[in-house]
Amino acid sequence: MATAADSARRKGPIRAKAPSRKDLTGPALRTFFRIADAWGLKEAEQMKLLGLDNRSTFQTWKRGAVAAIPKDALERISYVMGIYKGLKILLPRTADEWVRKPNEAPLFAGRPAIDRMASGNVADLYVVRQYIDAQRG
Repeated sequence: MATAADSARRKGPIRAKAPSRKDLTGPALRTFFRIADAWGLKEAEQMKLLGLDNRSTFQTWKRGAVAAIPKDALERISYVMGIYKGLKILLPRTADEWVRKPNEAPLFAGRPAIDRMASGNVADLYVVRQYIDAQRG
């Protein structure tokens, strides 16, 4: 006679459900705003990093009064988190200042990384993330 355990073995491993945008929104925004504080980002820079044009939407997000942010915003926050983590590994003492310092790497052309990151294009966040990851090796 088959038992419940036998039935479960035949079906394969139980997979955890991937978190939804709603599940990720609160933690992602809280982390983003902590990083923004650490980097000393102005409101306009934060809005650009998040891909926002509307200040009232930004304020709503900052208060945490949003159920779920768009996938694009989660992607942007993911890149910011990766940049932050990579910098903490590369430059433990000066990581937070790096985003404002002029950078002679061709990617930045003597400008601070925040200028590239806050262009408003998600591709620029991706490129900066790749640069940091490449520096880590």
